[in-house]
Amino acid sequence: MTRAVLSIGSNLGDRLGHLRSVVEALGERVIAVSPVYTTAPWGGVDQDDYLNAVVVAQDSDFDDYAWLRFGQQLEQASGRVREIRWGARTLDVDIVQCTDGTGTPIARDTDPDLILPHPQAHNRAFVLTPWLAVEPSAQLLVDGVTHPIADLLTELDQSEKDGVIRTDLVLRDESARSC
Repeated sequence: MTRAVLSIGSNLGDRLGHLRSVVEALGERVIAVSPVYTTAPWGGVDQDDYLNAVVVAQDSDFDDYAWLRFGQQLEQASGRVREIRWGARTLDVDIVQCTDGTGTPIARDTDPDLILPHPQAHNRAFVLTPWLAVEPSAQLLVDGVTHPIADLLTELDQSEKDGVIRTDLVLRDESARSC
């Protein structure tokens, strides 16, 4: 069994619909869904603002590569095209962190297709802010040392944090879920 923290974002087409498609595809695997935030694009490419969120999920049949394939399939289904690094996209699904059945973070730094934890997550308020909203005590492995994500967020430049704005949008209707 693995547990994955997925950062999802979209700035093309039906942005909210693309994010909701991830939650719908995960179904019963979903443990938590963050609020939706609007953020300026990251990376210097001129484009529209993003909608971002974090989804925490687990699956007894998934390993870290299964989460990668799952995310890539959802990106392809949304029509994502990879033309420009940090460019606009219909859907981006990043594995921020993956833990094994004991809760130990899976660390990979030699496979260019899957580096875990995500190598830039600790520098991105659009990842840490939504994650903190659903898991206030979460920790992230950075350069071999575990840090509370609240501390990592505190260390970021204020302008980075100010650019992550909570919206009233939701990715799933909690009232529709059965108890």
